[in-house]
Amino acid sequence: MAKDTKNAQQPAAADAADPQVVAKQKRKKLILIIGAVLLLVGISVGVTLTLLSVFSDAPAADAEAASEAEPTKQPAIYYPLSPAFVVNFEDRGRSRFLQAELTLLLRDPDVPKALDMHMPAIRNALVMLLSGQSFETLQTAEGKEALREQALVKIQEVLQQEIGKPGIEQVLFVNFVMQ
Repeated sequence: MAKDTKNAQQPAAADAADPQVVAKQKRKKLILIIGAVLLLVGISVGVTLTLLSVFSDAPAADAEAASEAEPTKQPAIYYPLSPAFVVNFEDRGRSRFLQAELTLLLRDPDVPKALDMHMPAIRNALVMLLSGQSFETLQTAEGKEALREQALVKIQEVLQQEIGKPGIEQVLFVNFVMQ
């Protein structure tokens, strides 16, 4: 039996010297190392995603709080001034006519009531402004833009005087005919 234990030990020693056995052991170690690296990378990605989701919720809450603190821009309200304005003016001895349809852009829902109440003063200011224009000036795009800006100022002046705020953002020409 003593011979059996000797023979059993000899194959183990012989296996250690065998290059195929050594290569298999190296492959096993390599597979274990690659598996461990992949496991660590997976854990790292999972922790990173978890931390990002935790920290990304905080800025979203801050953004919501900031947006609640800022006043939100109210939707546009378009207020047509009707009937259309028709004025006449002289151009080189000829009588000329201007028909202009205006619409006001505003955002405050209380302003239309004020516009209704003070419409005679607003229409008067606009008629005086429109009738004081020259035909040559209004033929150009720059002249029409300048008239639009002057009309905005006139209406804002009336509203500032009557209700204490400008009330409107823009005056828009929706129809503009000269003859």
